[in-house]
Amino acid sequence: MADPERGNQTSITGFILLGFGNFHELQILLFLLFLVIYVVTVAGNTAIVVLVVADQHLHTPMYFFLGNLSCLETCYTSAVLPRMLASLLSGDKTISFAGCLIQFDIVGSLLCTECCLLSAMSYDRYLAICKPLHYAARSGFSLQLAAGSWLSGFAAGTTAACWVSQLIFCGPNEIDHFFCDYTPLIKLSCTDTSQMVLVFFLISCIFVLPPFLLTLTSYMCIISAILRIPSSTGRQKAFSTCSSHLIVVTVFYGTLIIVYMLPDMTALRDLNKVFSVFYSVLTPMVNPLIYSLRNKEVKEAMRKALSKTGTSMSICKLFCGHLL
Repeated sequence: MADPERGNQTSITGFILLGFGNFHELQILLFLLFLVIYVVTVAGNTAIVVLVVADQHLHTPMYFFLGNLSCLETCYTSAVLPRMLASLLSGDKTISFAGCLIQFDIVGSLLCTECCLLSAMSYDRYLAICKPLHYAARSGFSLQLAAGSWLSGFAAGTTAACWVSQLIFCGPNEIDHFFCDYTPLIKLSCTDTSQMVLVFFLISCIFVLPPFLLTLTSYMCIISAILRIPSSTGRQKAFSTCSSHLIVVTVFYGTLIIVYMLPDMTALRDLNKVFSVFYSVLTPMVNPLIYSLRNKEVKEAMRKALSKTGTSMSICKLFCGHLL
């Protein structure tokens, strides 16, 4: 997997994703586990997108953001897990340079977009709860926040991928990860990456820290407003919802900070793969449950959809029975 390059250098044309290769005896178990996670993630997030689009009662800014998040999570999970599942099942861990670069671009872009989108969602909720009059006067604000999140995320991710594409990889080609991520990929380059490391660190700071702080501040203000609710039942229910949201975003941003912003230490290096599972696999799976499926409006929309589906199936069976 090498092509001649300048002088005595060679440029590799493919990589080997080691994944969870250290657990040879658990490959089938890991395959089944991640397969179930993938099916649940795609089914849950796709259901949210379909409900938000189909049900008129869910055409509100909050569910507009949740639909965007579910769409993002479906794409994000599909960029990582199918490749890993194929590797666990077949044992083929190779990936071409172009395939690795495309995966790096998609994952990086969606990750940056999610950071912005989560902070935009929290800020939108803050305005709706704490400043309702100001919020009502700003029509189209949710669309602007969502569009800005997608555009800025893909601009950053694609710029990073273009920069990585200029690197020369002429040494080992084994990536100690289950997808083409920045940190393990950059270590394989035989060119000077000091400037790139600095720029990527700055990009990570811009797309992780400000959104995280904005999200935390928004939820703190929302919780403060919730504590002033006179009804203890309403206060407890609202606090439970906000606290679960806060836990999810803290785990998401926290693992990103550990993986991309802390110094490269041996102890953390061994755990980075585990932390990556949290933000790339587990968070997309639990987000539909935490953000949407617990909501009364979503439950009602789902009940109506299932009722319509059941009615349609009954009519179809009756029609087929008459034909036969």
